[in-house]
Amino acid sequence: MLDQRYSDAIWHRIHQKTKPQGSLGQLESLAHQLALIASNRHGDVVTNISIHQPTAIVFAADHGIADQGVSIAPSAVTQQMVLNFLAGGAAINCFCSVNDVALKVVDCGILVPIESDHEHFLIQRLGERTANFAEQPAMSLLQVERGIELGKQLVTDIIASGSNIVMFGEMGIGNTSSAAALLAALSGRDASACVGRGTGISDKQLEKKIALVAQGVARCQGKKVSEILAEVGGYEIVQMVGGFLAAGENKVPVLVDGFIVSAAAYVATLIEPSCREVMIFAHQSHEIGHQYLLAELHAEPLLDLSLRLGEGTGAVLALPLVRAAAEFYSNMASFEQAGVVVD
Repeated sequence: MLDQRYSDAIWHRIHQKTKPQGSLGQLESLAHQLALIASNRHGDVVTNISIHQPTAIVFAADHGIADQGVSIAPSAVTQQMVLNFLAGGAAINCFCSVNDVALKVVDCGILVPIESDHEHFLIQRLGERTANFAEQPAMSLLQVERGIELGKQLVTDIIASGSNIVMFGEMGIGNTSSAAALLAALSGRDASACVGRGTGISDKQLEKKIALVAQGVARCQGKKVSEILAEVGGYEIVQMVGGFLAAGENKVPVLVDGFIVSAAAYVATLIEPSCREVMIFAHQSHEIGHQYLLAELHAEPLLDLSLRLGEGTGAVLALPLVRAAAEFYSNMASFEQAGVVVD
């Protein structure tokens, strides 16, 4: 847990800035969160927040349930999009470029492996893809444990290299089914409330997707979090869970993207509740289940752009707001400094 003894001093600094109290809205609570995390990391109240080497990590994996027609695209698209990331041609590449964000892409278990010596491509495969969770467990408990450890180590290494804010994204055909199943199994909500259209499926496909997710969720009754991950999780999701745990342990903020990343965040908080304190929720996804995940996480997202792309795009788009919050906290004058007197 973050030590709250710094909180009052941080709020005092924010309230003394040359503005009406609360007039910067969510940016004030964001600045407080950033300063509280940094103060815990440094062991004293910080008066300056600096953003160093922001890094986005796209975790990619395939899902056996994709063969059931729950997406508009086949599993082969996952590999094709990973190649697009490495070639610099995707939306996430554009947004990272314009915001000066480093990008890493991780093969957590895509169906068709890629041979590449790209310096920002990492291979952490847990298998070639998960099993169809509508019919059997998606993975073994051993794979869950291995995936969490791989994600933890990766994020720990990135932080050790100098990054003090990370962003998670994902790529995987069929992964909205896995995220919806996790939400339903862990929150007790009905599958029909958690399952959305993903990349834009038809009414008939949606009906089938709900039924398949419900089949997987039915096996999760009375099971532990790690067992539910094994039943209906994804290789990219378990590695993101580990990444969130590492961010919490290292007291480094992490910008949370949309539905699938938020599902991993939710799971991580059930394993270690204190990691919630370093999470900054970037946006409200257009995917229906995301609103329920945000409610479970008591999260107020920074943006609502009706995004439903994934890749970490929403997280990177929110980074300028993080920078703005850090800048006003660090450099905006106080009433005393500016000679402004408010009676």
